[in-house]
Amino acid sequence: MARMHSRKKGRAGSKKPSVPAKWVEYKDNEVERLVVKLRKDGLISSAIGRILRDQYGIPSVKSVTGKTVMKILEENSLLS
Repeated sequence: MARMHSRKKGRAGSKKPSVPAKWVEYKDNEVERLVVKLRKDGLISSAIGRILRDQYGIPSVKSVTGKTVMKILEENSLLS
């Protein structure tokens, strides 16, 4: 969104929490099981992250588990 009296863009926008969010009720092994389950249902990694964010309230898999979705899939031999 642009500012009214200048020709520059504004600085508005949402940001991810920098530290693990305190409202996340899932442990790291539960999140890993969810990632594996969603992959076996046929979803790609970006869709897995979106579903975990929107339906389960997990803002970032990496902040909870310390690993990315791709790393979890690689460890479980689910990359295609």
